[in-house]
Order: sequence, then structure tokens, then C-alpha cells
Amino acid sequence: METGEGAGGPGGPDGPGLRFGCASFNQDSTSLALGTKTGYKLFSLTMVEKLDCIHESETPDVYIVERLFSSSLVVVVSAATPQRMNIYHFKKGTEICNYSYPNNILAVKLNRQRLVVCLEESIYIHNIKDMKLLKTLLNTPSNPSGLCALSINHSNSFLAYPGSATIGEIIVYDANNLNPVTMIPAHDSPVAALTFNASATKLASASERGTVIRVFSIPEGLRLFEFRRGMKRYVTISSLSFSPDGQFLCASSNTETVHIFKLEQLGPSGGDEAATWTAYMGKMFSAASSYLPAQVSGMMSQDRAFATVHLLSSGQRNVCTLAMIQKLPRLLVATANGHLFIYNVDPLDGGECMLAYKHRLFGDDDDQDEITESEGSEVTGPAQACPSYAATAALPASGPVTATLTGYSEDGGAKKGEVIPEHEFAAGPVCLDDENEFPPINWCRDGTGGGQGRRS
Repeated sequence: METGEGAGGPGGPDGPGLRFGCASFNQDSTSLALGTKTGYKLFSLTMVEKLDCIHESETPDVYIVERLFSSSLVVVVSAATPQRMNIYHFKKGTEICNYSYPNNILAVKLNRQRLVVCLEESIYIHNIKDMKLLKTLLNTPSNPSGLCALSINHSNSFLAYPGSATIGEIIVYDANNLNPVTMIPAHDSPVAALTFNASATKLASASERGTVIRVFSIPEGLRLFEFRRGMKRYVTISSLSFSPDGQFLCASSNTETVHIFKLEQLGPSGGDEAATWTAYMGKMFSAASSYLPAQVSGMMSQDRAFATVHLLSSGQRNVCTLAMIQKLPRLLVATANGHLFIYNVDPLDGGECMLAYKHRLFGDDDDQDEITESEGSEVTGPAQACPSYAATAALPASGPVTATLTGYSEDGGAKKGEVIPEHEFAAGPVCLDDENEFPPINWCRDGTGGGQGRRS
């Protein structure tokens, strides 16, 4: 699943010991992208004990890097030009196009239909096949972290973003049909984390307090599950991610604990409901709730974590995801000091997850502050060497972009844009996906509509 609250921002990496500016898993968690002060790296996640660096670029101060599934398309934003988004074909080492926006870019999300750019008070929705601006959502509630989520299911391409800067409202927007779907009153305090499941039928959210995680049905917006991460303290949720089958949800924070919750698949009513102890107790609690104070009944309806991981340090930004690697369920956690932890997850009994391997995401020379594992748990190795920059790097952007957003309208479209020329790399459409996951797509060299495009 696509996951990735960045570990930095437009100002570049922040905080002592921070090893990278951002980290994101791609939409199906088969690769990891890191943005650093000196460039960005892409890693393949097909094996537990081997971490292959498949690309490295020297673009400075990268704080957003997103890869489209297993394709050659990668989106990069640098703190040097925080209002510009560069799109590269990294295997060809070529920039496809770049777009500039009126303010700093805070997040970029993409699936096979849409590319979404989030600014603090506006959101731009592009058609990913030609980068035409389809819709601009203006005057959105102040969103300084760029929090948003885009479903990876392109046939149900839903976008979620905060509907308020003061309370936990969530707007769900249909990015295919370009119309709002629902508003979910999810939390009392502002929303801090969002993620869709793979089929775009569920949306998970957490608030700034970080104590409760809720799961809602999409598109209806009905509350399905409520999980309590903890009551002792407020925390900052770093990331949320569903497992590929939607049965589990992981949550990481600025504490040392990563939680995995299990979503019991209960039928809508009566005989269809699973005959489990959890289902029975759920009925009992539901019946009793009308006789109990609100706080008590609320507590009784909330489930504890199915499985947990205890990291060796707290206070660091991290990003987590659940993935199938070598046919087994794994929890992956990339931490801000430059490590990737891979844990085995027991899908039947849960409990404390066992560390399978720890990878260093940087070379030995960079890794002076390596954390110390407890005795008996040291399972570590360096990432495989990256290809040389000369062999793989994308071409630099063609200079600063001074004009921004000429000719865009709220309804989007190329009202004043140029006709998109034929792609320079082939007579026909260019296939950017090496695993044939979706049909070949046409890409632009010049922008139209929303961002001011530049020739590469």
C-alpha cells in the first residue's frame, strides 16, 4: 500500500540524526523510495535478506519522492525548488516533464488514473496519462502537513483530505468523476493520518491525539471499526497502512511501538455474522452500551492490537507497511536514522512480531550512529550497492520556473494550454510500466492547464 508521511518538509530534513528527508513505499509495497540531502534512492522489496538499490539520483534535498507501482515513473520534489514537481523516467535517465504551482508542494499521490498534488490550501488533480489538469480544489482548509490519501484502485479513485483545520472532519472526493462523495465526522481533534485499503472500500484515520484509530466504509462513510492505540499519552501517528488483503491495519507513531490491528469480517446482520467470541461480545457490548455512560460504552467497543513491534528507540519519524514478501506476511518499518526493519507477522495468533532482518539504507561510511540491537536480535546487512549516478541519473531540470499556473481554471482543463506534443522517446505511446500492470500511456513534454509545464 502506498504509505508515506515524509520525515521532512520543504525546508529539508529536520531534527538531530535525521538520515533522510522522506520515505515512501509504493502503492503495492514492492519498493521503497528515500529522499535525502544528496539525492533519492529506490529499493526493491522482493526478498527479506536482500535489499537491492535499483536507482540512485543526485537531485539535492529531496523531500517528496513517489514511484508509480513497479513502473519507471517517479515523481520528485526538492527543497531547492519546493513549488516544482519533476516527473522522471528513471530507467531512461530522462525527465518527462515538470510542473510549477503557486505555493510549496506538500504531498504528491498517484495511481494509474490520477496524480494529485496537495498544497496547504489547494489540491490539483491531474489525469496521469497526459498530465492534463482536471480539477483544482481551491480554498481547502489549512493543511500545513499536506495530509491526503489517494486510493490505489484506479477504478474507484477516491481522494481523502481534512475537511477542517480544527476538528477531525474528512472529505472524500471521487477523483475519477470529479465530485465530492461524503464528509466523515471522524474525530474530535484534527486528522493526522489517512489511508485507504487496496479495494477502496475502507478508509482508516487517526487524529492528532493518536489514541484512537477508526475505520470507515467507503463511499458511505459509516464507522466500521474503532481501535485504541493507547490511553496513557497522546502520540503523533506517523503512518497507517492496510495489508494487501485488507484484513490488517498497521500504525506507527513517535513512540517505540508499532501496532497491528485485525479487522474482523462481520456480516451485516443476524445469521450472516461470524460465529466468533469477538462477534458475540460485540453484540453484548452493543446491547449494554445504552445503559452505560458514554465513556464506558465507548471503551468497551474498542479492540486492542492484534500484534505489536517494539522498536529500539522512540521519538524518530518512521513509516510502516504490511506486505507479502516471499509468500509470507511481513511488517516493514523504515526509520529516520536510515534503517529498514522487516518483521514476521503471525496472521493467526498475532502477538509480538519477530525481527527477520534489519537493513542499512546507507553505506557503512554514512552509518556512524547505528543503533544497538538487544542481544540475540542482531540480524543486519547493508543494502546492495546502487548503480552509478552516471549510469542511471535523471537529467537535471531545465532551470527555475518563474511563471506559475498560467491559464488554469477551477474546473481544470487546457483552456489556455498548448497541444501536448508527441512523446520524444517513441513514435507511439511509451510504456512506463515494466511489469505490464496497466496499458501503455501517453506522456507530455509540456504542461497544460494546472501547472506551468517545461520542456525537458
